[in-house]
Amino acid sequence: MPEPLLRASGLVRYFDVSAPWLNRVLERKPRAVVKAVDGIDFEIGRGETFSLVGESGCGKSTVARLAVGLYRPTRGRIEFDGTDLATVGSRREMLPIRRRLQMIFQDPYASLNPRWRVREIIAEPLRTHRLLSGAALDERVDELLTQVKLDPADGEKYPHEFSGGQRQRISIARALAANPEFLVADEPTSALDVSVQAQILNLMKDLQRDLGLTYLFISHNLAVVSHVSDRVGVMYLGRLVEVGEAREIFRAPRHPYTRLLLDTIPDLKMTRREREPVGGEVPSPIDPPEGCAFHPRCPFANERCRRERPELLAAGKSAVACHAAEEGRL
Repeated sequence: MPEPLLRASGLVRYFDVSAPWLNRVLERKPRAVVKAVDGIDFEIGRGETFSLVGESGCGKSTVARLAVGLYRPTRGRIEFDGTDLATVGSRREMLPIRRRLQMIFQDPYASLNPRWRVREIIAEPLRTHRLLSGAALDERVDELLTQVKLDPADGEKYPHEFSGGQRQRISIARALAANPEFLVADEPTSALDVSVQAQILNLMKDLQRDLGLTYLFISHNLAVVSHVSDRVGVMYLGRLVEVGEAREIFRAPRHPYTRLLLDTIPDLKMTRREREPVGGEVPSPIDPPEGCAFHPRCPFANERCRRERPELLAAGKSAVACHAAEEGRL
């Protein structure tokens, strides 16, 4: 793997969602803590795309916000180019790091200021970091609009004058304004039509090749992930259950949850392969099951799965956290 640009070690993020103290005393209820991210380890090499996939509520977006410093870890480390983001004390100290990492959000309309012209939106990072001004700033904005396949004249318009795909292009242009090295894309195509999704994904791949970008790509859509990823991490209830090269995971998934997710991809070749839909609901992250969190939905679970939480262990070119895989029961 290339030299790591981002590394997570024992990363944990909990959220206290308890009722007020007096309510808990009167109702005799304990504190309620959401275990959004419950101890994960991964690395992202320079110039690669690492994707996190899983159902809604598995903790993907929390990892994205931890990766750009919007959240601080409850425990563990999240290091960007050797700097632990949790130890950066002030906004002033964080500013040079923020210039090197940016985020593309899911909703391209909600993430754009509707009262600003597109030119002002794209120029905001350049002004914040005091990189350019005057004619040089205007020239840079025109260059960014052209880079994302828009016209420089579009800079005079407002976000509501564009389609969803064009708005996402504007979001990408804003993210690229300060010449970052690392982009976190949190479901960047889920709000778009299928045909537009392909255009945005191809644009992101072209930009990665031309600018040497590194991506953390968040998605629940495995078909999208297979198109853009070098490596994939599959998350379930705050933990990684399988990590490996994208080609290997799509060719020979080891974890039952990964297999069930792959069965949700439409079979365009009509192979008539037997498919087993994902059954049940994701358990509450406030009160996760004992042992393996997936065991209530797993057709291969046994008594060990119900009492002992599996660790992520190397298995060929990937790593998997599954007792059934470890014991050869799959």
